[in-house]
Amino acid sequence: MKAIWNGQIIAESSSTKVIENNHYFPPESIKKEFFKPSDTHTKCPWKGVASYYTIQVDKKENPDAAWYYPETSDLAKQIKGYVAFWKGVEVVN
Repeated sequence: MKAIWNGQIIAESSSTKVIENNHYFPPESIKKEFFKPSDTHTKCPWKGVASYYTIQVDKKENPDAAWYYPETSDLAKQIKGYVAFWKGVEVVN
């Protein structure tokens, strides 16, 4: 699977995990140069507290377009640290 935004592959992995129709990419599969930590946090009732990244490609920013769970509930431990996308990031095979 590939995550693409603004014409750039920002993550690529053959071992994503799919939960609630979202592909979660292993942390080592993201291209860190395109990710900036965000102060945004949200809470999922069964996964835990999500942290976000702003994606920056060619001086364009997509605020909070990626999220991950630095700590998870026992039910979601398989995606701890994995990164998922939204806000126009295309995930393709």
